[in-house]
Amino acid sequence: MFKLSKTETSWALYDWGNSAYTLTVTSTILPLYFKSVFANAGGDASLSTAYWGYANSIATLVLALLAPILGTLADYKGYKKKFFSLFFVLGVIFTALLATVPDTYWPLLLVFYILTAIGFSGSNIFYDAFLVDVTTEKRMDRVSSLGYALGYIGSTIPFIFCMAIVILAQFGKIPLSVAGASKLSFVITAIWWGVFTIPMLKRVNQEYGIEVEPNPVQNSFKRLSKTLKNIRSHKTVFLFLLAYFFYIDGVDTIIKMATSYGADLGISTTNLLIILLATQFVAFPFAILYGWLAGKFRGKTMLYVGIFVYTLICIYAYFLDSTLDFWILAMLVGTSQGGLQALSRSYFGKLVPKENANEFFGFYNIFGKFAAIMGPFLVGLVTQLTGRTNNGVFSIILLFIIGGIILMKVPQQAD
Repeated sequence: MFKLSKTETSWALYDWGNSAYTLTVTSTILPLYFKSVFANAGGDASLSTAYWGYANSIATLVLALLAPILGTLADYKGYKKKFFSLFFVLGVIFTALLATVPDTYWPLLLVFYILTAIGFSGSNIFYDAFLVDVTTEKRMDRVSSLGYALGYIGSTIPFIFCMAIVILAQFGKIPLSVAGASKLSFVITAIWWGVFTIPMLKRVNQEYGIEVEPNPVQNSFKRLSKTLKNIRSHKTVFLFLLAYFFYIDGVDTIIKMATSYGADLGISTTNLLIILLATQFVAFPFAILYGWLAGKFRGKTMLYVGIFVYTLICIYAYFLDSTLDFWILAMLVGTSQGGLQALSRSYFGKLVPKENANEFFGFYNIFGKFAAIMGPFLVGLVTQLTGRTNNGVFSIILLFIIGGIILMKVPQQAD
């Protein structure tokens, strides 16, 4: 039986803790709360969507610019934990502070949200890079997959509790307004995230890195510049990143567009929420299964399986016309979503030089962030040109085909 060490468990628990942020703050309660705050200030609903989009873009851009620089700097021994802690504290504090924003101060709410997003995504750069420190290459697929699996369950526990508070407030069953219930959910999320990060702060340490030099910031820029100039010497790494850019764009697009697609089919908000939760529970065992199968058939083989499943999802989505079809589609997504993401992380972790893991995971983060642009644009464009959402979703198949073809060019050496 596969058993995690204390260090591996402490690392994986961070996924358990911080995933609550994704579900509660990024995806559901905060976006709805922001709309109500914007409306309280007399703003238009469509304008609130635009501002929410701008806030997400700003946070993404800041992280994309900082990621390789901070990653390169964090490759110095002893720096990785400091940067992880800095971004983690930033994220947790401002998630809790979301509860302090007055009900009409939407600009301040957006500023706090941007800071939480930077803290969340920034800490994940270093969290992912710690994978090379906490386990061996042989165990990396299983450990990474277990981290994702724990994240799926860990996100649902506080989310269900927070949603229950909000729903009870809506029906007047508790002495809280909906706004008050939403604010309480931000505090609960921050506490959950913080508590389950304690084991990582206590037990996980940087094992690989380079010796600290004089003028570390200046030398970090030099090393980053050298890496970019010598891309040929890291051809395998950047070839994988290119493949990852395409297929993870397809994954992210399906995740982001699923709710809108479901709404177009006439599926109620309640049903969509139930389906979202069910997908999390399906994703939990399948993420573990992907890690186990990677040990049997190689990680790269399982990446192909994930890409193939998503290709089938795109084809099935084209014929979608009922709530049952959407359920089937969501469950298919749940079977491969976590596995594909987890094995991509571990496969990349095996490819990069361990002493420069932060620098390369900075690039990994950039490719993942900017990959979220092309897919939604493709869906929107094809949908607008053809007048059918089905065609738009089907067009994503192109991203998986391109990603799969490029992945074939990546040497098998990581396994």
